[in-house]
Amino acid sequence: MAAAERDRSGPGAGREAGRGPRRGAGAGPVTGPGERLALNGMGSFEWDLRAHTFDLDEAGYAVMDLEPEEFDRTPEGLGLRIPTNDSARLADSVRTAVDEGAETHGSYFTVRRRDGVDQWTHTQGRILRDAAGRPDRIVGIVRDATAELAQATVLRKLESARAKQATIVQRTTEALSRAVTVDDVTATLTGAGALERLGADGLALGLVENGAIKIIALSGESLEILSERRFTRLDGTLPLSQAVLTRKARFATSLSALAEEFPLLADYLNRIRFDAAAYLPLIAQARAIGGLVLFYRRRTEFSPEERNLCLGLAGIVAQSLQRALLFDQEREFATGLQASMLPRRIPEISGGEIAVRYHSAWSGREVGGDWYDVIALPRDRVGIVVGDVQGHDTHAAAIMGQLRIALRAYAGEGHPPSTVLARASRFLAELDTERFATCMYAQVDLETGGVRAVRAGHLGPLIRHTDGRTGWPNVRGGLPLGLASVFEQEDFPETRLDLVPGETLVLCTDGLVEEPGTAITQGMEALAQVVRSGPQEAGALADHLSDRLWERWGSGDDVALLVLRRAPDPGTHRAPRIHQYIHQADPEGLSEARYALRQALRDWGMPELADDVEVAAGELLVNALLHTDGGAVLTMEVLPEPVRRIRLWVKDRSSVWPRRRTPGEAATTGRGLLLVDALATHWGVESRGDGKAVWCEFDAAGSPRGTA
Repeated sequence: MAAAERDRSGPGAGREAGRGPRRGAGAGPVTGPGERLALNGMGSFEWDLRAHTFDLDEAGYAVMDLEPEEFDRTPEGLGLRIPTNDSARLADSVRTAVDEGAETHGSYFTVRRRDGVDQWTHTQGRILRDAAGRPDRIVGIVRDATAELAQATVLRKLESARAKQATIVQRTTEALSRAVTVDDVTATLTGAGALERLGADGLALGLVENGAIKIIALSGESLEILSERRFTRLDGTLPLSQAVLTRKARFATSLSALAEEFPLLADYLNRIRFDAAAYLPLIAQARAIGGLVLFYRRRTEFSPEERNLCLGLAGIVAQSLQRALLFDQEREFATGLQASMLPRRIPEISGGEIAVRYHSAWSGREVGGDWYDVIALPRDRVGIVVGDVQGHDTHAAAIMGQLRIALRAYAGEGHPPSTVLARASRFLAELDTERFATCMYAQVDLETGGVRAVRAGHLGPLIRHTDGRTGWPNVRGGLPLGLASVFEQEDFPETRLDLVPGETLVLCTDGLVEEPGTAITQGMEALAQVVRSGPQEAGALADHLSDRLWERWGSGDDVALLVLRRAPDPGTHRAPRIHQYIHQADPEGLSEARYALRQALRDWGMPELADDVEVAAGELLVNALLHTDGGAVLTMEVLPEPVRRIRLWVKDRSSVWPRRRTPGEAATTGRGLLLVDALATHWGVESRGDGKAVWCEFDAAGSPRGTA
């Protein structure tokens, strides 16, 4: 049986194949096994492992490019055509298969043909064993696998190219999905890694505007020269405008040839460092909205897959730009409406400075109802307002405009702050909008520093004192406007504050201090910290707050900000002056005041008065804070004429005058004015507006006279 198999598949099979097809009885032509293999580019072999011989049939000789007379019928003799490295690898592979008891063996290797061409070859054989299981022979086929591997290589390249193209599309789509505005789109296409993401070496992006193409983005080495033609007419005289007009992409593999066709662009194309370009129209909703140019180096052709990729990228960019253009238009409409509802100008004031800022949320038409206002009032007073109407839509903005005008009218009529908010609440309830509003309103007298503040469900004011400290005074409040009238609770209690020269009042809406997921107290502390570190001038401080806080969390909500600073009063070089407000609930205020007094006396060259002035100031301040319903304003000044001396003022809002008493030996109070009388050269009391001022003087020599 084995001999018969060798006769049919061994070297002799080739001779049978050479006699031509055989015919069976009553049948058509019949081909032998060897001929069948030869017709398919295959030959057979038999490797006798014991005799160490290697026999090939005629087709096998052809595959291995060997002649019978030059082949010694040994495995080593195949080295005439198999390179050493491949021969060693093939031998190791066979040895492993035999040792491991495998039934078959197959491997790819190289055959170097007579003409010097390397041919990929594949062998496949069955390992035959004797009754004891010892390997005897390997019988199999050998074939030319060059075409097969070449096709596989092409397929791998195609698969790799398709994977790369899919990655380009996916990454570009993901990046542009986060772009909201046109600026966002251009930043995405020109930012770090953008060209690599697009698979290009350069990029130019243009939008159609009023019969022209406006280049809005350039990226890539040497492309900055195209900015000289940032605006070009949409007349087809340039390749990009031609692509936009015809809505057909143009793929140029020779920019020099393109320059001959478009002379207007010749100078630029000869100066840029690229070899090919794809001019792509950007079409959205059946309308050409712009054009995209992708530039490439070392490219001589665009395959069908590459052309489809460029067209796909153009479609993605077009959709993103269309969405961004619609957003920008809506945004412009919304911010225009919002701006029309806010005051066009801020009135000039004497005795201080005011700065206002407004920040819109980036949410398309979803603007809010935040507003600010500054109202000139009778008797040189000024009304300041910040408020927020419920909701984030154009309806909220419209209600805000009506409410702002109504509140301004009520304030201009001279009503007290509580009445102004009560009437504004009633006005909002009568609009029947089912919306409410929060509001902070204050009347400020910058000459005296008096502040009458009311609030309706809104954040209170922040005050920065002259020494840099900040505080949130306890301003009592009522229900939000609208709700207060619905529930018939139109009570908005007033809180009296004092703004000393140089102090700053900050009003804002909650968008400046609220951050999603955190407590509002954290935002309030952050605001206070930024105010403490900010500049003194109102405008500079408003910009400082905008830069620090809107960048941090203000983009999700509208923000209205108002900063009012009372003009500082340092006096003159010969008669300097300091002011300080001590809040009734501020435990650090007294110690801060004492430190400020001592520091000022040292700066003025009278440190010897510090002890007496500190004691007197402490007694007057404690008296004011204990026996009145608010804080006190401390003023110390130098009076140069007729004798240089120090005058100390403590002002409060109580109309009850202090009186000097004679306490008994066991009494623990009542000695304050006695101390002041003993330390000061003069002291007295004066009426000041709705309160009084207790004063005392110390001469520069420090010799008390005890005169009341």
